[in-house]
Amino acid sequence: QVQLAESGGGLVQAGGSLRLSCEASGRTVERPAMGWFRQAPGKERELVATISWSGDSTYYGDSVKGRFTISRDNTKNTVFLQMNSLKPEDTAVYYCAASRYSLATTAPAYYEHWGQGTQVTVSS
Repeated sequence: QVQLAESGGGLVQAGGSLRLSCEASGRTVERPAMGWFRQAPGKERELVATISWSGDSTYYGDSVKGRFTISRDNTKNTVFLQMNSLKPEDTAVYYCAASRYSLATTAPAYYEHWGQGTQVTVSS
């Protein structure tokens, strides 16, 4: 069983930056693509970004393109989400997830392991 632990969330003013981290532990013999999702109160969970196992393929949701960057360090079983130019509408709980596939995938159904989430709050 894979465990995912997010960190780095917090309160930031609009225009600021945060860097989220997600460390995988446990049975990490798989080679999963990783994704970041977010869910705001009253809204559905949405994909923020995903990255393939090799790191050479990434995908971003339209609302974060050009502002967020996903990366990974497989030697440390860790994936990162650098968030710049944050907006109040970025406020949400951010979840890290591990896919059952190595290629970057966008649908939540393809992700079989999820973290507990970390709160990101952007004040105006």
